[in-house]
Amino acid sequence: MAYDAAASATDTITLEGLTAPAEIRIDRWGICHIKAASAADAFFAQGFNAARDRLWQIDLWRKRGLGLLAADFGPGYLAQDCAARAFLFRGDMEREWTSYAPDARAICTAFAAGVNAYVALTEREPARLPVEFGITGTRPATWAPEDVVRIRSHALTRNALSEVLRARLASRTDAATDLLRADLTPRIDPANPGGLDLTAIPLEVLDLFKLATAPVGFSKERLAAPLAEAGRWRQVNALAEVVADAAWTGSNNWAVGPGRTTTGRPVIAGDPHRTHGVPSLRYLVHLTAPEFDVIGAGEPSMPGISMGHNGTIAFTQTIFGSDQEDIYVYETEPGHPDRYRYEGRWVDMEVRDECFQVKGEADQMRPLRFTRHGPVLYADPERRIAYAIRSAWFEPGAGAYLAGLSSMRAKSLDEFRAAIARFATPSLNHVYADVNGTIAWLPFGMTPIRRNWDGLLPVPGDGRFEWDGFVPLDAMPSLVNPPEGFVASANEYNIPPGWTSDQPRIGYEWLDPSRSMRIREALGADATHSVAASAALQTDTVSVPARRLAALLQVIPPGGDADFAAGRALLLGWDNALDPQSAAAALSELWFTAHLKPALFARFVPDPELRALLAPGDVEGILQALEQPDHHFGTDPAAARDGLLAQTLAAAVRDARQRLGADPARWQWGTLHHGYFEHALSAVAGAKAAQALDVGPLAKGGGGSTVMLAAYRPQDFRVTTGASVRFVLDVGNWDASVCVNTPGQSGDSRSPHYRDLSALWARGEYVPFLYSAAAVEAATERRILLVPADG
Repeated sequence: MAYDAAASATDTITLEGLTAPAEIRIDRWGICHIKAASAADAFFAQGFNAARDRLWQIDLWRKRGLGLLAADFGPGYLAQDCAARAFLFRGDMEREWTSYAPDARAICTAFAAGVNAYVALTEREPARLPVEFGITGTRPATWAPEDVVRIRSHALTRNALSEVLRARLASRTDAATDLLRADLTPRIDPANPGGLDLTAIPLEVLDLFKLATAPVGFSKERLAAPLAEAGRWRQVNALAEVVADAAWTGSNNWAVGPGRTTTGRPVIAGDPHRTHGVPSLRYLVHLTAPEFDVIGAGEPSMPGISMGHNGTIAFTQTIFGSDQEDIYVYETEPGHPDRYRYEGRWVDMEVRDECFQVKGEADQMRPLRFTRHGPVLYADPERRIAYAIRSAWFEPGAGAYLAGLSSMRAKSLDEFRAAIARFATPSLNHVYADVNGTIAWLPFGMTPIRRNWDGLLPVPGDGRFEWDGFVPLDAMPSLVNPPEGFVASANEYNIPPGWTSDQPRIGYEWLDPSRSMRIREALGADATHSVAASAALQTDTVSVPARRLAALLQVIPPGGDADFAAGRALLLGWDNALDPQSAAAALSELWFTAHLKPALFARFVPDPELRALLAPGDVEGILQALEQPDHHFGTDPAAARDGLLAQTLAAAVRDARQRLGADPARWQWGTLHHGYFEHALSAVAGAKAAQALDVGPLAKGGGGSTVMLAAYRPQDFRVTTGASVRFVLDVGNWDASVCVNTPGQSGDSRSPHYRDLSALWARGEYVPFLYSAAAVEAATERRILLVPADG
């Protein structure tokens, strides 16, 4: 039968692997509420349901992460497979399992068995397969429990990119110019204690890393590539795209204590930001078993949830700016490029010959090389030099968010604190609230201790620069029930002022503080907070950068340029909200993105090839360069800065007329700025199939620095990054909570829940996030009964 067209309100499915009947109730918004007679059956049913709703997505993720793409899609994917295999976890699996939870192996075994049960069902009933398998002529594979945890490349933090780009830029310009690319807080002059020739570090060092972390792309040319051209597909993702993804990936979260809410109960909110896709990266699910009753968001390929609540405590996460990666540079032995100098002697690299299946070809063998620090990214035998990466992601327990298996079952702050000590990667701002009224901020993740360098530039791999363990949880800052009555984070530099120089270095690269400033401004002014107020704040479009630019415009006289005068008047008469209907918002973002930023970069870096490495730019670094002009602007920095602002704003006004029409009253930000969820197969599926797979366009407010993050690509203002899942929880009155996912909960384009939430998301609206048995039952529109095969 087809996915939903022939499905009845109740579907009964008999499965091997269950020990007792289980039930999946699907509410009218596509959120699945799973109830089972045991924890093992609940995780089995979760795996089955993940495959039922997201089979193409999780199957592709698995094949990508394990380096199995070429077997399905041909030689054009062999290079990406090689890159992915370099970043697999290859350590002690016993330590790996117990790092997440004492029963993590059993949980992942049950989850994988559930996935496999649905795959087996598609063998018996092929009509259940999503259309993507028909388009590509492929089949889903079965899972092993280890497949859930060994893949690291899907979520690597990107400080390694920044180290190489900093070496390239700072060595050819100056440290101040590099701040336009990546601002540093606290400000520090990056050291080169190893005395490396930074100008000699090539950008090719990043190719393997970029390829390993790139999504899977499809084109007719790549799918048809012969084996002889497999090497052409080593660079499937442009550097600017990879860096932009790292620059915008963030999140918001906050918890407001009972003394500042209308109900006397805490309110907690979370909206994780990642690159948008169809289907969504996140999946909302409710798991009920005798041992727990949890609801929230996670990734569909993993058991449990990483953010949400369990009826007693609620928890959310944002990225915390720990520096978890380093690039190492090695001298290799003359005549022996697989040996490198370490502590005064030559040491062998570990060379692993990996076998890759390739569609239409014989199996291919490719060597992967590893130093004591990690995979070799690039080698230049003629120069006798090699580069490798060390990352916290290679440590046991570093599977992204999997420690949620422990935190989701905690019932108090002490239990939650013990659980988050298991979180390794990514490093996170954990925000907590419970039914007793406690709120807390607890940042943690594997933060390497570097005794003799700052981690901002590559260092020699000769043994002089080694990690000395990791910063323990007890040495990290935290807040419990602070006097402000709320805790919040938005990926900003949030180390408390009392943090002294003799305490562990955590990191220097954080995201633009604009969202955090706006969140704290709003929460600090609201003594009667509510779920509705949190929802409004999650979708707030006020631009702090626009406000700061307006302060600079205020002191510049209108002058004789009519275009500048018109643009200045429009922006100074505006409330700085990037609403989709706003003319001033359209002008402001067009000015900053297409005119002001490029002109500023050109002033600092005349060389266009070098200048390209600044993209997309660091908003805080750019604003500080404008607010505190220096010698880069010449002998009269303030006057030159004002001239740059005036000239670029006038050019933006003329550009807006061409793009949006002669009448500024008819300009709208949403005409330019739009959400569009393009399926990976659209380019090869044919026009009709692509229409069914893609979602959009959707007029969208916000921008790259608003609380409602909606970062976009500059060439067409299409939103690329932001919140897919948003949720606001009324702690203790759980059925009053709200959420949204986009474009929908399901990844099957035939489902009514494939795109049904997208318009609500674009408008900043929500649906109920129901928890009690009665409320869930009242909202159930479809029921799936899972019955053990032995009756």
